[in-house]
Amino acid sequence: MRNTDSQFRNECERHRLVRILVTGALVTSGCAVIQRGGHCARSCDSLEDVTFFISGKDPAGNGIYAAASPSPTVVGFLLLVILGRKSLFGQWIEAIFSAPVIFTWWAAVIASVVVAFPLVYQTMKSGFSGVDRDLEDAGRSIGADEWQVFRYISLPLAGRALMTAFILGFARALGEFGATLMIAGNIPGKTQTVPTAIYVAVDSGNQTMAWAWTISIIIISFIMLLMTRQQRDGKND
Repeated sequence: MRNTDSQFRNECERHRLVRILVTGALVTSGCAVIQRGGHCARSCDSLEDVTFFISGKDPAGNGIYAAASPSPTVVGFLLLVILGRKSLFGQWIEAIFSAPVIFTWWAAVIASVVVAFPLVYQTMKSGFSGVDRDLEDAGRSIGADEWQVFRYISLPLAGRALMTAFILGFARALGEFGATLMIAGNIPGKTQTVPTAIYVAVDSGNQTMAWAWTISIIIISFIMLLMTRQQRDGKND
């Protein structure tokens, strides 16, 4: 009996250690160190560094990051409370679609979008703040309304920043783990994402599959970073 309890505790500790290691690896890979001008910007410590890397400016409006400071697991728990079957909003969604949103692929999409939103928002804001106001005023002076000014002046000038925002948002959403696992679970063929697939592969001892998924996500992230740098260099040109 004691041996059984000891084996059970050892197995629990092993699973706990695996979860800690995998989560740490995912967080570390998502918080890549970005080098700019020979100095390393700590993207884990501050998302503003990513925007600074893109635009070369110190972004304003850091209040959005105060709301994004909780870990993805905390965000996932809050989403679980908001979208769960016991909440009014969750019951409203279930009444409309005749099915709950929790533990569906929609839940994985919602978790990824919510976690990636602050990065996308700040990058887009930085792009629009860099638009020359004199050009917008010139458009208004010749009779253009606000929609025309936005469509033909502001949007094209901020186009590179918008593309960069979507690229960074996609890369951030691709590596999302905590919030996705909380509200979407890990259902193979339905809600399983690349990070959760890595977690399952490591937990089951399938090192080959774990390495395959890890290398693939590193390659995709590297491509996203190159595309981001090209967008920034094109803007400087």
